[in-house]
Amino acid sequence: MVNSQQDPEHDNNTWAIILGASSGLGLAAARKLATHGMNLCLVYRNRRSELAAIEATFNSIKDTNNINLVHYNMDAIKPENRQKILLDMQEVLSGQNDINNNQSTDSKNGEIKVLVHSIAKGNLKPMVSSSEQELQNDDFRLTIDSMAISLYDWTQGIFKNNMFSKDARIISYTSEGNTKAWENYAAVSAAKVALESITRSIALEYAAHGIKANCIQAGVTDTASLRMIPGHAELKKHSLTRNPSGRLTTPEDVADVTYLLTTDEAKWITGTIIPVNGGEHLR
Repeated sequence: MVNSQQDPEHDNNTWAIILGASSGLGLAAARKLATHGMNLCLVYRNRRSELAAIEATFNSIKDTNNINLVHYNMDAIKPENRQKILLDMQEVLSGQNDINNNQSTDSKNGEIKVLVHSIAKGNLKPMVSSSEQELQNDDFRLTIDSMAISLYDWTQGIFKNNMFSKDARIISYTSEGNTKAWENYAAVSAAKVALESITRSIALEYAAHGIKANCIQAGVTDTASLRMIPGHAELKKHSLTRNPSGRLTTPEDVADVTYLLTTDEAKWITGTIIPVNGGEHLR
């Protein structure tokens, strides 16, 4: 466990697990949920050279909002990593893991209220090219496993370990590439479609257990993930011309709706794909 810190006077035992939490939509969601008192388990995968800045950001979120926060620089796709994180979290939630050397072991059990899936790990290759490596079968498999099937793996893992609250919310991020073909985006597009399908099935089959699942279809957002897409500058330019709100979507726009989906007032929303793009999808 990295940066295991906890405020002993903090009584809130509600937690969010955020996958892909070090930047972009995942980090914005962490900031937003923290402002509303939710404790955070942040999972990400970054280079060692980036860790100091990331940890400083996480410390700022924790201290500013007086929440409990643990984080893991691990590949969330690997089953052994998922198992380790969930085992650690079981101890944290039960109070057995004294993560600040002064937490009472008989404290009230915590629970996972929110799972946010913001994993962006895939291949952006052309199907046909005379100068670049072309998209292969394995590229589809890796991308779909990372960006779609992993949502079910984490949902199943948390559920089987009885860590979800009775009114849990699962939120993932899709894009307009779910219905539109963009060059070099085929593997990610397939993953987004699979992600939405899995979300609908989770909403249906876990409903009896109080679990709601929704996808947010974010508009074009200037994040590190977008800048990896070949031709991203043109995507941004085109989105600005078609967005009736006259600007790109920001991570904070998406984080706001992520939070809304965790509220009591949103408890009857499940199995949906919600555009959050200022009307970009209208043109």
